[in-house]
Amino acid sequence: MNTTTPTPAPLDLWRNPHGRLMLRLADGAEPVAVTPVRAFPIAAPLEGLSLVGPDGHELAWVPRLDALPAAARALIEEEFAAREFVPTITRIRSVSSFSTPSTWEVDTDRGAAQLVLKGEEDIRRLAGRTKLLIAASDGLQFHVPDVTALDRASRKLLERFL
Repeated sequence: MNTTTPTPAPLDLWRNPHGRLMLRLADGAEPVAVTPVRAFPIAAPLEGLSLVGPDGHELAWVPRLDALPAAARALIEEEFAAREFVPTITRIRSVSSFSTPSTWEVDTDRGAAQLVLKGEEDIRRLAGRTKLLIAASDGLQFHVPDVTALDRASRKLLERFL
């Protein structure tokens, strides 16, 4: 049984003059604008990445982002940074009510923010009991990497919704 992982074919990636990420496939076909999509963006952000063409079909699969050459990895990470905005909650200052919908005043790694929680089901547990993803009513996602790392007052407010 062979347990070695095959080396992925080098990706010919660059930005066109309009800033779009472009890919030239190994078969020499015309370059195509691509969008990188993570298979598991929260649980395994470095594993499993698809480069999707304008028609929504996968054009290339990358088993591990960190296995790519530095230039290709940098281009893909730039795309993710522009598209993936998930602030990390560092403190919950207040909630308007313990029934939903409720307005939360929070501190994040990006500054102070306000979110409206429509229902308790908008708080999802990830990878164990301490990692959370909270969906605000406007569609923005907030991340809590470790509930136990929050201050006591924040944990107490959050426990009312879990």
